[in-house]
Amino acid sequence: MSKREVYETRAEALLLPIAEANGVEIYDVEYVREGSQYYLRAYIDKKDGVNITDCENVSRALSDALDKEDFIPDAYILEVSSPGLGRTLKKDKHLQKSLGMEVELKLFKPMDKRKEFSGVLDSFDTENITIMEENISRTFKRADVALIRLALDF
Repeated sequence: MSKREVYETRAEALLLPIAEANGVEIYDVEYVREGSQYYLRAYIDKKDGVNITDCENVSRALSDALDKEDFIPDAYILEVSSPGLGRTLKKDKHLQKSLGMEVELKLFKPMDKRKEFSGVLDSFDTENITIMEENISRTFKRADVALIRLALDF
């Protein structure tokens, strides 16, 4: 496992009882570098959506737990938030909850001279993701997908 994966896994393990105690679920945890700064981001969710109080309570408890464990030697900024309306679908559990919903999909390399597609998430497995785009079924290799997220409908 990479350093990033170790940090994310350990932070998620610390976050699990905190999330349960606060009535939220963990959507994702990521440790990223942006410019010269590191960020540990915890995305939380619940059925009716999270609010600022949920984020504040989880952030305070997680910060205390991270300070106690002190396993990340780098200076970093902790952020706790909702995954947002146009949430990225990184894990199988995200895809499962999004079946039948409108998604946007971006590829690393063009397919049919396009890199971006949108449609209803129809199915997925370990190798492929299938969307319905204007009554046309399109299947993409997961390895070719750079990003898939919920579509924002205004």
